[in-house]
Amino acid sequence: MATNTDYYEILGVGKSASTDEIKKAYRKQALAWHPDRHKDDKEAAEKKFKEINEAYQVLSDPQKKSAYDQFGHAAFAPGGGASGGGNPFAGGFGGQSGPFTYTYTTGGSGNPFGNMDFGDPFDIFEQFFGGGNPFGGARARQVPRYSIQIDFMEAVKGVSKEVSIGGKKRKIKIPAGIYEGATIDFGDFRLSVSVRPDKIFERQDDDIYVAVGIPFSLAVLGGEIKVPTIDEDVKIRVRPGTQSGTMMRLRERGAPHLHGRGKGDEYVRINIRTPEKLNRDQKNLIEEMKEEGL
Repeated sequence: MATNTDYYEILGVGKSASTDEIKKAYRKQALAWHPDRHKDDKEAAEKKFKEINEAYQVLSDPQKKSAYDQFGHAAFAPGGGASGGGNPFAGGFGGQSGPFTYTYTTGGSGNPFGNMDFGDPFDIFEQFFGGGNPFGGARARQVPRYSIQIDFMEAVKGVSKEVSIGGKKRKIKIPAGIYEGATIDFGDFRLSVSVRPDKIFERQDDDIYVAVGIPFSLAVLGGEIKVPTIDEDVKIRVRPGTQSGTMMRLRERGAPHLHGRGKGDEYVRINIRTPEKLNRDQKNLIEEMKEEGL
């Protein structure tokens, strides 16, 4: 292990930081401490640079992060971790010094995906080195890693994309049910997937969530409404006296399971719309309901 300094302190984040916040902090620190920006003291910069990568490699991995939060640096020492047992993370760095070691290519710099929207911190490597190894020494060629951003529905239903790799066009298939942060191995490169949020649907694992507003009268009297799903609108029955915030479950209307058959479910949250304007008769009716405690 390269450092005993607190990993959260190295990246400048708190223990409650989200995955996205950790990723942004890592990118900022990696760019700030890149050895090529500190040629007056390159040795110190390289040391700091390695610490930043080491911290990110632990905090970006849920299992390693959990072990670190519980045992600190001892979790990654030989025999560390839970008392009496071996440490599943011991030697887990494998001599690597962070994600940069997984991204470089010997074929020069540039983004092989053209004008597609990329946001992965791994592309920092090519910005500085154009395919070189910042720490020198012989090392076998690593599989390059890139990222791509796709729409919510493309992630749920699957999509084919045409990309350019090494100057050659190539068609790749992203499977239905892919999720935010997933990595696809295409053999000669790996692709991290980022998913744009949808205006109507939200997703948690393979379940889909949607909020639907209904009139006050329908909530009181009951009836049928149409609700959107990822495939089509479907009719559901609202029971008389339905309360705002009621959740209704639609089986097998969620995202396809990426590993295995079937789909998740869709959950419909019912919100009751309160009328803003009432005529005289409607107001009188509400007043009567008020007097009766309704």
